[in-house]
Amino acid sequence: MTTFIAGGTGFIGRRLVPRLAQRGEQIVCMDLNPQTADFSALGKQVRVVRGDVSQFDDVMARMTEAKPDRVINLAYFIGSEHPPHVAFKLNILGMDNVFEAARLAGCNRVAYASSLAVNGEQKFYGDRPVTEDDFRHGHVQYAMHKIFNEWQAQDYRDKHGMEITTIRPANVTGPDKIVGSVDHVFCITDPARGKSVKFPYKDAMRCPVHVDEIAEIFARVIMTDKPKHAVYSTGGVAISMGEIAEIVREFLPDAQITFDKETGGKAISGNHLIDNTRLVTEFGIQYRPYRERVLQIINDIRKEQDLPPIRDR
Repeated sequence: MTTFIAGGTGFIGRRLVPRLAQRGEQIVCMDLNPQTADFSALGKQVRVVRGDVSQFDDVMARMTEAKPDRVINLAYFIGSEHPPHVAFKLNILGMDNVFEAARLAGCNRVAYASSLAVNGEQKFYGDRPVTEDDFRHGHVQYAMHKIFNEWQAQDYRDKHGMEITTIRPANVTGPDKIVGSVDHVFCITDPARGKSVKFPYKDAMRCPVHVDEIAEIFARVIMTDKPKHAVYSTGGVAISMGEIAEIVREFLPDAQITFDKETGGKAISGNHLIDNTRLVTEFGIQYRPYRERVLQIINDIRKEQDLPPIRDR
């Protein structure tokens, strides 16, 4: 069977494609920058084509050629600093283009990336894990776009009977993440490169989840024809920036990580307590300890620099 992935050569897509190939899928990746990933080792099982998700004719043409059984959209801007018109074209129109092209191409099964950003700050919920059924308090550009994506997905489900699944990743982390929520990433990657790094608040909270785990989640969810729920939160590890720094120093004792303030960040932190019971129960997802992931990221950077890996103590 064939899976079509919009944005398939990006940060998550580069990890997702090999997982789907291992499951026997034929994969067609459409991306505006097709050269950013190398899938040559997978041979004819993967085909990469150029296309702009914000242009309906591009999406429709590529999807008609692919004749997919499943569709995933990973093409979107992360963050809220983008010009309104540009962000709208990719995040709103682009998502709808994928839904509509899939419908017209006769593909009923779709999954896409929403975000924990739809929940807004943790203060709206108190000190409890947020569920998929909680009210969404997100209010910045990125959050509002994702909230509309979720509404539009449900509209397609209701009016066209499509099986569209929403996945809400938490703070995705990995050695090559450079946009969006990145302070929790740079707290690891900059010291691994021998650079000093500074952040506003030591007690600012994040909910990191490794990109390898996100890729596995997408693979398991999209390969399920009829998931039990329409929305799944990935959750992650609730941890402060200061705690991340301490883990990094376990492996890199000379790491230069400093903070402007010890306190004040937790009160303004985004959603970091997240209930992922649905995902864990239904799909058997298990996350490796975050400390292991920190070491993995450090060693990914060291490999780039032709340095020997650091061994866990």
